[in-house]
Amino acid sequence: MISRIAIHRETFGDAPRDVFNSSHWQVWAKKYPSGVESLTVQSSRLRVEILPYLGGMLWDAEADGVSLRMKNMFTQPHPVATIQDTYGCFAFHSGLLANGCPSPEDKHPLHGEFPCAPMNRAQLVIHENGTLSVESQYEYVQGFGYHYTAVSSVTFTPDSGRFDIGLAVTNRSTYQRMPLQYMCHMNYAFVPGGTMHDNLDANAFKLRESVPAHVTPTPQWEEINRKILAGEYKADSLEGAEAFDPEIVYFADHLTEKVKDAQFTLTRPDGTAFYTSFATEEFPVATRWILHNPDQSVAAFALPGTSRPEGYLAAQKAGTLIELDPGETRHFTVTTGLLNEEEAQRITL
Repeated sequence: MISRIAIHRETFGDAPRDVFNSSHWQVWAKKYPSGVESLTVQSSRLRVEILPYLGGMLWDAEADGVSLRMKNMFTQPHPVATIQDTYGCFAFHSGLLANGCPSPEDKHPLHGEFPCAPMNRAQLVIHENGTLSVESQYEYVQGFGYHYTAVSSVTFTPDSGRFDIGLAVTNRSTYQRMPLQYMCHMNYAFVPGGTMHDNLDANAFKLRESVPAHVTPTPQWEEINRKILAGEYKADSLEGAEAFDPEIVYFADHLTEKVKDAQFTLTRPDGTAFYTSFATEEFPVATRWILHNPDQSVAAFALPGTSRPEGYLAAQKAGTLIELDPGETRHFTVTTGLLNEEEAQRITL
């Protein structure tokens, strides 16, 4: 039997309010001074904060007392239209009509229209097998434009340091196809000296050689790029990555030709590891994004995507732009979180 608890906007107040409690879960709601609604799920190993009415994004995440989230400059989320105006979250849904860094010829905002979408409804779902999900739904509709619904979800399993981030997108038009670009954008914490592993081919990640509009090259950054191409920096190591400012980005393409299920880890000095896995049929591209400066630091070691995050026109040109038929639905699922030392030792990549 599945139980559902509607999470209305009226649920959220200035003081935390319990929404659900059981032997496995504690769930509470609160509203930030900015007005953004927050729902926190806590288990024996996890504490994950979700913004059910702001893009369904995951604002914060902690596993076994370890913060998963990038260092950032935001003390709270803000009710904004574009993600760069509240870029302090652990994860967000990037897309959906277009995704990534727009070229000068593109007309979409950075990372698309969806990351800060004002979601229409939210609910807590308690499954018969003991798992728990937070779901949010959004309807996008424009006169003389596209019409879709998207349901974001975060699903938790008792006693696990990992969780599933999901998205289902349905084209609600009765006659026209719609473009779809999607990336599950997880902003993991920077790990000094950390090492990254995967089950792809050796040297699958290649340095991004284009320069997006939000990156201003410096002589030092250009020298780092030269050294990466010369093999003096390893793409699977964060050794020396404290110098990566502006960002350094790598792409791994055509993943369906390499593995059915892709797995990635970022190993920490204590033997634990950040972990991400996904089906390459859903996500044929992975992006690695690394940045380190006194204000912000991030080691997004594996960002699953339907295409490279270089904008709509680049995906169209590369043939990686999805087109959904009228009534068609696409489902995406990413498993991510923390492996304790014992769990990390059992995974061979």
